[in-house]
Amino acid sequence: MELSPLVTALVLGAALLHASWNAIIKSSRDVVLDTALVAAGASLLSLPLIGAMPIPASASWPFLAASISIHVGYFATLARAYREGDLGHAYPLMRGTAPLLVALFGAALLNERPSAIMWLGIAMISGGIVSIGLLQKGRVQRDATLWALTNAVIIASYTLVDGAGVRVSTTAPGYVAWLLLLQGLIFVGLVVVLRRQAALQYALRHWRRGLGGGLFLIASYSIVLWAMIRAPVAAVAALRETSVIFAAMLGSIFLKEPFGRQRLIGACAVALGVMALRL
Repeated sequence: MELSPLVTALVLGAALLHASWNAIIKSSRDVVLDTALVAAGASLLSLPLIGAMPIPASASWPFLAASISIHVGYFATLARAYREGDLGHAYPLMRGTAPLLVALFGAALLNERPSAIMWLGIAMISGGIVSIGLLQKGRVQRDATLWALTNAVIIASYTLVDGAGVRVSTTAPGYVAWLLLLQGLIFVGLVVVLRRQAALQYALRHWRRGLGGGLFLIASYSIVLWAMIRAPVAAVAALRETSVIFAAMLGSIFLKEPFGRQRLIGACAVALGVMALRL
């Protein structure tokens, strides 16, 4: 298998879609309610997938339950990170630090020895994170950095849990479909309990944002799964990390966020570092 021009183009599109649904949330006047709308849209759109896919094996349901709980924390910290800071600031920290943590976890606890290129990737991600987050001035960006890094820990956690769950599920698409449905329902349910009147009024006015964001979420993940059947998994996973650069660009173009040399260099370093980890 090789990374054909068609697969390359579609995976780049998936990276743009992933950055786009995050941009939808960040552009909101109420990031918590828009996060809930996107989660609800993904749940609604996952229903046809559930009808078409086999039910995951019973051995995977404990992992599924754990992942759903972790994803509730993911949505909550995602909303808080975007409330506090820019898309181009928080997104690279969240998406770049998570694979870094997974790599370091494997090296420290699983007795895995990273290759030279993996160490290079770790160094590049670390440098990019410092450039984007830790050198930013002002309390707002410091708070955003904290929430983004917390979100990264959560992403690393559900990555490990879902990796184990999918292996015993006998149906990766079925596992993902049930995850999308249940995580959205639970997070939306919590938001409705806490902010019932505001949530219902907001949903009636902005439901199109939720469906659009949910569609982008499902489409981006589905394209990546499709591409991994037709091209080397490591190459597809690495190419997908261009979403970090897309997020910085979207933040600059549509959200009028600063896009200085430091942030550009940091975003590129994170993207290239994650690619190195996954090659």
